Amino acid sequence: MLNRWDPFAEINRLQDQFRRNLDAESGPSFTPAINIYEDKEGIHLSAEVAGLKPEEVHVNIENRVLTISGERKLEKAENKDGYHRIERSYGKFTRSFTLPDTVDGEKIAATIKDGVLTVLLPKRAASQPKKINVNVA
Repeated sequence: MLNRWDPFAEINRLQDQFRRNLDAESGPSFTPAINIYEDKEGIHLSAEVAGLKPEEVHVNIENRVLTISGERKLEKAENKDGYHRIERSYGKFTRSFTLPDTVDGEKIAATIKDGVLTVLLPKRAASQPKKINVNVA
């Protein structure tokens, strides 16, 4: 029987192996997937943080850098008849993003619903141009 070789599956396998090797050296960690988009209201950031409670996720802003951090703890490992399997990623994570000047840092809001952290980075009110009259001296 012939098996088809999928180069993308091989790349994924190698990346997973590389990640496991790094985890063995620095401790377990995971990186939540994040989507970012912008509309007229502001910049919207959504991160997959399934299994985490709101108090386990930290959102901070300092010097125009937004940092999301937290830790997903290992719940329970399967161990039956000599095999051991853990597929979900767990451990500490930190993601940081430099914010543009258009973001109003005082009005940032974050919520978690259905395992997705949503951060709204509202835009500052645009400064209106001011017309200056030129007088004859």
